[in-house]
Amino acid sequence: MIDAPDRPTPRFPPEKEPVAAVAIANTIVEIGAGPGDLAICGGACGGDLLFAEACLARNMRLELYIPFAEPSFLANSVDFADANWHRRYLAAKSKATLHVMPDELRPLSAGENPYERVNLWMLESAARFGGENIAFICLWNGQGGDGPGGAQQFMDQASRKTNRIYWLDTRKLWD
Repeated sequence: MIDAPDRPTPRFPPEKEPVAAVAIANTIVEIGAGPGDLAICGGACGGDLLFAEACLARNMRLELYIPFAEPSFLANSVDFADANWHRRYLAAKSKATLHVMPDELRPLSAGENPYERVNLWMLESAARFGGENIAFICLWNGQGGDGPGGAQQFMDQASRKTNRIYWLDTRKLWD
């Protein structure tokens, strides 16, 4: 996600958004994704929505997966950044199929992390087409996240489903 204004150690500063958007769009072109292909992602401000926008620009079908009811998701993962991200989320959602975890899956078990679970759900949804058809694009700094269910866990799980991993290392992109 784009850094919150009060984030002590920058990870994805808002001014790096254009760099990330170009890297994501170029990777989608590089792998040859386009009309008829399905894109699956979350809907958070930052890499998720940049990916969604790039896929929609290539006339791909889009599925958004969120771990909480939409009002909670928006408050925690979109609206803290600025009003522009909220508008962008709604624009992507209007052209996508929205999957809301509490509505479609069983309740969380005790100790189960919603972010880990939504990551696994997205991968399982993609796996219905076969691992050879999955291309996983991850915008990440290569470091552990702020808690369970971050990019590191997602990369680990994705590597069990496909060998087509495209890691956009923000430490290199930001230089």
